Amino acid sequence: MSVRDDILGRLRRQLGRTDSTTLAARERVEATLALRQTGPRAAADALLDRFIERARAMISSVDRCATEAEVPAHCADWLRGQGLPTTLVVAPALAALDWAGAGLDARIGAATGDDLVGVTGCFRAIAETGTLMLCSGPQSPAVNSLLPETHIAVVPRQHIVADMEAAWAEARRELSAWPRAVNFVSGPSRTADIEQTIVLGAHGPYRVHLLIVG
Repeated sequence: MSVRDDILGRLRRQLGRTDSTTLAARERVEATLALRQTGPRAAADALLDRFIERARAMISSVDRCATEAEVPAHCADWLRGQGLPTTLVVAPALAALDWAGAGLDARIGAATGDDLVGVTGCFRAIAETGTLMLCSGPQSPAVNSLLPETHIAVVPRQHIVADMEAAWAEARRELSAWPRAVNFVSGPSRTADIEQTIVLGAHGPYRVHLLIVG
């Protein structure tokens, strides 16, 4: 008998377990694991409001526009209002938008350490936590949300889902191949490792601005 078997055997005897009660206990555990348990979820018609509420709680700022064509102008207004640079690096997926027409100096591609503002889309946005789900790839370089001090994310309204389970379910259904990285962004990077004082920008952007389209 191994040490493990000896320990587990003594525990079973202390619990008064027999072969028949052990089988019943195992069945109860398996039934519990098989039962999908979730907490309260926002109704489908409340996903947008819930996402905005939770995103702001995560210290993200939020703006809205009616169409994707309006995205560059809203980005320009927000950057100027914050006193931030209007030079930015944009994910290739958003290259077709008229960034120059909005007065922005946009470079299409992946961010480097010199870029101060990075723009991305998002695969899904999770209403339960105000979190973005970003899938890396040639059209959506992961570094655009990680290296610059300011991250602007374009969030199509129809990409807002209730919870993490829904986001993963849509990834399994829609992605023909898994990306090299799936990143979740819940507001600016932060830490409270030192004296439990929140410090923003510790491992990534100081600011996260969400522009919801639709």
